[in-house]
Amino acid sequence: MEFDAGTMTSEPAFPMNRAGEEKMVASELSPARHSRDSGFFERGIKTMLTIWKSKKEKGKEGTGTWKVKRLLTKGENKTTVCNGTEETGEKTEAELIQGKPLSVMEINDLIQKRQLLEAFASIKYLEDEMIADRDAEKYKDNPQEFVRKSKDVDLLYNSITNAIHSIVMGTLDHPTMEDSLLTSLVTLIAREEAAHPNTSSAAGPGSDLLGTPRKWREEWREAINESARKRVLGVPMASKEEASSWLDLHLACLQKSLSKDLLKIKVSVKKCYPEEYRVCDTYVEAFHKAISSHLQGISQRPLEFNELYCLLDWVANIYHSELFLGHPDLKPDVKTENLSLLLTPADWDKLKNDYITSAKGKIECYFGNILKLEVEEKWEKEVHPEVKENLYQSSLAFDIQTIIGEYMEISGVISKSLETKMLELCLAELHKFIPRFGEEFMAWSTTQDSPIFVPYFAAYVNSFHDLASGLETVFKVNTEELQKIFAALTENLINIFLNKLKTKTQPLLKKILTKDWILATEKPDSLASAVSQFSKHLQHMREPKGQELLRNVHKYMVREYIIRVIKPRRKMDGETRQRVSEKMNQEARILNNTLIDQGSDSDWLLPAIHHIANIIGENKKDKIKEHVNDLHQDYPDIRKEHILTMLARRGLGCTRRAAILRQVHMLESPDGGEGNTLFAEIDAPVIVNCF
Repeated sequence: MEFDAGTMTSEPAFPMNRAGEEKMVASELSPARHSRDSGFFERGIKTMLTIWKSKKEKGKEGTGTWKVKRLLTKGENKTTVCNGTEETGEKTEAELIQGKPLSVMEINDLIQKRQLLEAFASIKYLEDEMIADRDAEKYKDNPQEFVRKSKDVDLLYNSITNAIHSIVMGTLDHPTMEDSLLTSLVTLIAREEAAHPNTSSAAGPGSDLLGTPRKWREEWREAINESARKRVLGVPMASKEEASSWLDLHLACLQKSLSKDLLKIKVSVKKCYPEEYRVCDTYVEAFHKAISSHLQGISQRPLEFNELYCLLDWVANIYHSELFLGHPDLKPDVKTENLSLLLTPADWDKLKNDYITSAKGKIECYFGNILKLEVEEKWEKEVHPEVKENLYQSSLAFDIQTIIGEYMEISGVISKSLETKMLELCLAELHKFIPRFGEEFMAWSTTQDSPIFVPYFAAYVNSFHDLASGLETVFKVNTEELQKIFAALTENLINIFLNKLKTKTQPLLKKILTKDWILATEKPDSLASAVSQFSKHLQHMREPKGQELLRNVHKYMVREYIIRVIKPRRKMDGETRQRVSEKMNQEARILNNTLIDQGSDSDWLLPAIHHIANIIGENKKDKIKEHVNDLHQDYPDIRKEHILTMLARRGLGCTRRAAILRQVHMLESPDGGEGNTLFAEIDAPVIVNCF
């Protein structure tokens, strides 16, 4: 608002007694704290000075001279408001006496000196005088003069408004504070509200503002809000380049600074206001809104995982806790029960989603580091796994569960829903990691003939079991899909294991019944030693997988041995047959004993090679039939083609073979019925049909 130069036809409201006083006036009207209306207030005064000077030079006098009576009190003002109790020793307006007139600038000077009660009384006196003159229609012939004086009053009221704003804004800025300044402020607001009742007859557009409420209590509240915003934004905040933990440091500073402010409000500020002002509640609500807006701005930044967690944790666990608003020193004045959410549900959900998205990369990286350590520190260095409770150990299951557990724990501190989302994320990443881990291990094992393959194969099978069991027990997870992934990977590893076993044993199996083998140039335990490089580790694999695989190894060796023995070869003489029979019995005994000692429970396989060795080495043809019957009795899945091949290996002619075969009761079923099968898995070689 500005003074209207065009309406000023009368003498100024205050006389000027010295040359050059224009500069002084303009200076007086500039408040120590730059307020919102100081600019146009100064321009209005300058305009008044210019018009006054012009009028004086022309030697003209106005007819609307307005002088303000100095309003003095009989004695010193004594106003105290403490703990809601107000004691006023100041004289009422009716008791004020008239004295030397006060100019507008003198009133403004009172405002600058924070003598607001005296200034208000003077302004109210001018306002009442103008209202009376208006109602008496004294300005009927000079409405411009009325408008000008009305603007003067309005500008003075605005100056007090700015002073109120400045006082409230500075309340928390200084370590010490004048209680009398705040108590006089309360008195001022009360007097203004009494002087200007908040009626429905508010001034409309274009009308004067005389007698209208100035709403200084609302200005007081808005000043508190602005002060809170200023103090929140004034807390130091380093850049990410300056400090990696910039957000954690900033929130700690914010917490410390505002805790100090709230304690000052409780101890020093609250006592200066009546209870109706709800000072603590008003300040807490103001700080709450300021912090909310500030955090919302931070949440819109591109934050990393640790920063997102820091913000989530501060909002969820620190803000209302004893570390901040709930601190015992602030109770019971600082209440948080009725505060709104610090972040809106939409902002809170976005923050949690950003956190989960950021965690995805972190967990994927952690799983990748697990694989890297396995490759570099164990496989490449051929470090054997530890044995604990007779089982090969791998840190795979422990490491994975530790990662999942830690991320679930910190997420659960924020909220149960975030903990659930984190578990779902970890499982999804685990479902992708296990196949990738398996591919790396299989790729390494196929290119390396390493002695640690089988130990780590057993260790990882154990870890798969431990991991699934731990997820079910500790995290209450349905591992059905994960079990399928483990099963598929285990099957692939078993195939690699068996292929490596075949690669190692086939050269030795091919030597059976060769000249070197018959002449005993090969050690009888060479085959068992080759098998033992694989089978001895299976006893350290968790049941039932280790036992199942050991059974398969035992059966595979017996089956492959028999296949080599019954393969058609040149006819042997009696001495050679005896030597072959003894060698077969010796190797079978060593092989079977080795596997049984390592934990195989397939004792049903033990007599197979011995029966065939007895048939080949038997000198009495009449007893051959007994050996054949023993073989058929132990292995009912044997077919006549297998027996004919063995009899041919013995060197019997067609007639004798046919006679023995007729005396053996063969089952019609090719697999020999239910139970264990051995010969059903062996293709009988083609021989010359005697019939």
